Amino acid sequence: MGMPYIRFGFEMNKTEAMSKAITLQEFIMDTQAEFPFVSGQLTRLLTDIGVAAKIVNHQVNRAGLAGILGESGSQNTHNESQQKLDVFADRTFMRILTAGKSVAGIGSEEQENYILCGDQGRSGKYVVMIDPLDGSSNIDVNVSIGTIFSIYRRVTPLGEPLSDQDFLQVGTEQVVAGYILYGSSTMLVYTTGSGVNGFTLDPAVGEFFLSHPDMTFPESGTVYSINDALLDAAPQAIKQFIAGCRETKGLGLKGRYIGSLVTDFHRNLIKGGIYLYPSTTRHPEGKLRLMYECNPLAFIALQAGGLAEDNTGEILTRQPSHLHERSPFYVGSVNMIQGLRSCWISKEKTS
Repeated sequence: MGMPYIRFGFEMNKTEAMSKAITLQEFIMDTQAEFPFVSGQLTRLLTDIGVAAKIVNHQVNRAGLAGILGESGSQNTHNESQQKLDVFADRTFMRILTAGKSVAGIGSEEQENYILCGDQGRSGKYVVMIDPLDGSSNIDVNVSIGTIFSIYRRVTPLGEPLSDQDFLQVGTEQVVAGYILYGSSTMLVYTTGSGVNGFTLDPAVGEFFLSHPDMTFPESGTVYSINDALLDAAPQAIKQFIAGCRETKGLGLKGRYIGSLVTDFHRNLIKGGIYLYPSTTRHPEGKLRLMYECNPLAFIALQAGGLAEDNTGEILTRQPSHLHERSPFYVGSVNMIQGLRSCWISKEKTS
C-alpha cells in the first residue's frame, strides 16, 4: 500500500492526492516531515531543481526558433561534441544551484572537474551530481531528452573545503535521485528513498503537479531496450539473453530503443521492461557514466520495485574511482533483470 499524502493535517489516498492537484512545492513541504534528515536546505535544493527544469524546458520547446539547435563548436570532457542546448542546460543548472545556500559542490557530466560553491564548498550540506541534458544527440530530430540528477550529503565537515571523497560516494548514499523528461509533456520524477513520484508541468500556469504517485515497475515487462549495433561486441551473456527475448514471441516481447536513456527508462518504468547498455570489446568498461546516469536511475529503479546491475552485480554498492567513471548498465523490471542474471550465471558455469 502506498504511503498517504499529508496536506493541511489530513491524510489523502492516491486518488484524492491527484484530484487535489498538489504542486511540486506543496508535495516537498508536505512530505519533508517524514524524513528526519530533511532540512530546509534540501527543500530549497529540490525547489531550485524544479525552477531550473522549467527554464531548460522553455528553451528545449523553442530551440528551433531560438537558433540553439546544432553543435556549439566545443567538446565536453569526454571529447564529445557539445550541442548548444547542452551548454545552455549546464549553465542554467549551475547558475540556479550555485545561487542557493544548500549546495556545497556540483559534479557535471559536461565539466571536467567538480565545481565548488560558496566559500570553496565550506558551506552547504549537499553535493549534486548532474547530467544536464541526456540524449542531446537527439535534439535536432525532436526526440525526447532529459536531465538526470542525484543529491548526496557532504562527507567532509561543514566549514572545511570539499574533497574528492564528497563526490566519489557509492550509490547507496544518495539522498535524492531524479530525472526530468522533456517530451510530449514535461515530467519531473524523483525519490527521497521512500517511493517514487512523478510531476507533470502544466505550461498554462508554469507549475509541476503531482500526476504519478507511487510509481512502480511492473514485475514483468514486454520490452527490451538495447542498441542492436552493440550486440556483436557484447558479452556472451547479453547475446544469450537477447536471443532468448527474440525466441519467445508468444510472450509478446518486443524490442524498443529510442536512444535517449531517460526516455527509454521512463517508458520501461511505466510499462515494464529492461534497458541494456553493455560493455563491448571497444568499450570494456561500458559507455554510460556511473555517477551521472547509472547510479541515479538505479536508485530510482530500486525505490520503484525494480533492479539495476552492472556486469558483476548490484551497481549501487560499487565504489567509484573517478568523477567520470563509466559502467555497463542493466535496469528494469525484476523478472527481466533476474532473467539476465541467470544468463551471467550460466556463462560463468560454462567458462
